[in-house]
Amino acid sequence: MRVPLSWLREYVDLPATETGRDVQARLVSAGLEVEAVEQLGAGLKGPLVVGKVLTIEELEGFKKPIRFCTVDVGTANGTGDPQEIVCGARNFSVGDKVVVVLPGAVLPGDFAIAARKTYGKTSHGMICSGDELGMGDDGSGGIIVLPPEHEVGTDAIALLELVDEVLDIAVTPDRGYCLSLRGVARETATAYGLALRDPALLDVPAPNAFGHPVKIADPRGSDRFTARTVTGLDPEARSPIWLTRRLQKAGMRPISLAVDITNYVMLEVGQPLHAYDRSRIDGPLGVRRALPGEKITTLDGAERTLDPEDLVITDDRGAIGLAGVMGGADTEIADVAVDPGTGEVRGTTEVVIEAAHFDPISIARTARRHKLASEASKRFERGVDPQAAAAAAQRTVDLLVLLAGGSAGAGVTEVVAPYAPHTIVMPAGHPDRVAGMVYGRETVVRRLQEVGCAVQGQDELVVTVPSWRPDLGAPNDLAEEVIRLEGYENLPSTLPTPPSGRGLTERQRLHRRVGRVLAGAGYVEALNYPFIGDAALDALGLPADDARRRTVTLVNPLSDEEPALRTTLLPGLLAALRRNDGRGSHDLALFETGLVFRPTGHETVPVRLPVDRRPSDADLAGLDAALPRQPRRAAVVLAGAREQAGWW
Repeated sequence: MRVPLSWLREYVDLPATETGRDVQARLVSAGLEVEAVEQLGAGLKGPLVVGKVLTIEELEGFKKPIRFCTVDVGTANGTGDPQEIVCGARNFSVGDKVVVVLPGAVLPGDFAIAARKTYGKTSHGMICSGDELGMGDDGSGGIIVLPPEHEVGTDAIALLELVDEVLDIAVTPDRGYCLSLRGVARETATAYGLALRDPALLDVPAPNAFGHPVKIADPRGSDRFTARTVTGLDPEARSPIWLTRRLQKAGMRPISLAVDITNYVMLEVGQPLHAYDRSRIDGPLGVRRALPGEKITTLDGAERTLDPEDLVITDDRGAIGLAGVMGGADTEIADVAVDPGTGEVRGTTEVVIEAAHFDPISIARTARRHKLASEASKRFERGVDPQAAAAAAQRTVDLLVLLAGGSAGAGVTEVVAPYAPHTIVMPAGHPDRVAGMVYGRETVVRRLQEVGCAVQGQDELVVTVPSWRPDLGAPNDLAEEVIRLEGYENLPSTLPTPPSGRGLTERQRLHRRVGRVLAGAGYVEALNYPFIGDAALDALGLPADDARRRTVTLVNPLSDEEPALRTTLLPGLLAALRRNDGRGSHDLALFETGLVFRPTGHETVPVRLPVDRRPSDADLAGLDAALPRQPRRAAVVLAGAREQAGWW
């Protein structure tokens, strides 16, 4: 999750002197993994200004199209005369407002700008693209063309918000709420002891019977579905600069105003949304499981055959989207087009906004099944706040009305399955026992309330978990929240005292002896993953009845090409040998010692071990009986010369 510091400041009043590095240190102390702080605009130096293209002369006789332009940059060049610039881009015309960098400026990458002669002309500066300014892909594929309302000579560094700091946060699967500015702002506010301006605290109209109809056939797959309608959109309306820049800083590419707004709200609140072209929807929206053999063409242009376990969005024609993963091409927002006969601008003018909550496991399996990871599926499978759906839809409606000139429909559709807040009963001293230090009841209650929990009780606390924290399910989860907010670095460090008189086992000693002997003979140890596929066994030429072809298949393999546990060490060693040989190391002697997995066919169903007591000998024996035989093996592979050639 990429979090621009300038955007984060909208929700938390950080001290003006606080830098991205300072915020990084606070968040890391609170348990978030902030991998890096990117300095946008580092080394950037003006003058970088808004210019207006006055003339364009096409230069001929070169291998690629070249244009000689004159650009009005106001008084930014010190004379007020038009600036002469050579440019190879084709996506701008006379009268367009562009971004011009003048001689003396320095662009990202320490690229100094000076007047220079090229293609028979002298170019006094450069007309800039987004990549040249370090902005990333803006979807134009060329020069930045600004809206016409910006004045000539305006400082483009401030206009385009080119100088900023971006926190790059590695969000773990249990912290899905931090895949939004709302979640990161909450953690930041807690870390600094400041107030949070929650972007999801909006006035939302009550549901009524006038909204777009919605039918939920699978309430377990979708327990909440909000639909809002906006009409009268201007198809020519473009995303404003502040919106596109925030998307770019967060790592997303601007597409069109309606789509940009849904992506913006998803980043802001954490609720994935989808906008449908209302004119392309036939009947009510629905949620159900896919029919056997049903097909859909998704927004990426791929036709997909659906699985009966896939959750889909439908209308009267059938499936129109993979719920929580990706929408369908049949109902997407239409591109703006001009009728060549009438000159009329055509595009989407009415949209239906979907803000729903889907079953995380179902979404994760669908995304994996179709190899279609998306920003939406990444959030749904980690847990999305179901209570934020209505607010996210309202925020989307407000922005469409503000930026696209639309009108909010009076209808509000909200289908909600019955639910009850999740509560956890925990002794007030439980975090003390887990941490090995005393926090006290007041600290425990205060920290849990900062997380968003409602806490009641004295010695025994009844904790109501906030809707945006589905990962809090047991007393130990609550204890972890208290401990991390109090600081892991404050935990006492106590080394355990090992029992005397116990050394390595006979098996461990044998393992070490074998490794030392092989290493002493010149072999290098290679540690490989214990996974294998049928292709590797085929490459070894093993007959069909060979015992090594009888494998243990994993339910959730890391790779579909290697779905089983290894029955021999050779495939991994040979793959390591091949990789090293391909990189120029031809004289090799590798070895590996490790377990192989040899099922007998007599394994039993594993027992579920208790968590409230130590497993009994019978429990452990039942678990052992469910495991395949795991003998330890040693293997070596050699390639190339036995001894290096030389005068000796």
